Amino acid sequence: MLVIGIDPGTAITGYGLVSEDDRGDLRAVAYGVVTTKAGLPMPERLLVLYRELQDILARYRPESGAVEKLFFQRNVTTAISVGQARGVSMLALAEAGLPVDEYTPMEIKQAVAGYGGADKHQVQYMVRALLGLDEIPRPDDAADALAVAICHLHTARTRRMAQQGGGA
Repeated sequence: MLVIGIDPGTAITGYGLVSEDDRGDLRAVAYGVVTTKAGLPMPERLLVLYRELQDILARYRPESGAVEKLFFQRNVTTAISVGQARGVSMLALAEAGLPVDEYTPMEIKQAVAGYGGADKHQVQYMVRALLGLDEIPRPDDAADALAVAICHLHTARTRRMAQQGGGA
């Protein structure tokens, strides 16, 4: 199964594609960021994000997608712009016909590092380890997107096991 994880933002949106084979082994297929220029009006930034995500989805053809849920921030302006990027990301995934799941930062940390209060470095280390990478993926937004994808795959595996009667 190939999934795309998205860490949304209007300046930088991270994406990470992770595949899982029949044995449950994970592999990073591709990862990176979509960036937009700070001087662009918001509608144009969102259009750049949307088109880049469309290109990525067409190129890799994942089977499902996951987006990090908005964590309330003190800066309302930042929260609104991240919310707009989330909406555009979910639109691109839905338009591609993909099922979309959303995960909180705590759920992602729990799935990847085994502890919902893990710090950023612990999560990045585990992303590197789980995917067998030589280095921690850079920039941070790409590593975060890979963590979203890993969380999605772990959650999907747990759901399948529960449906088959092999769950907890």
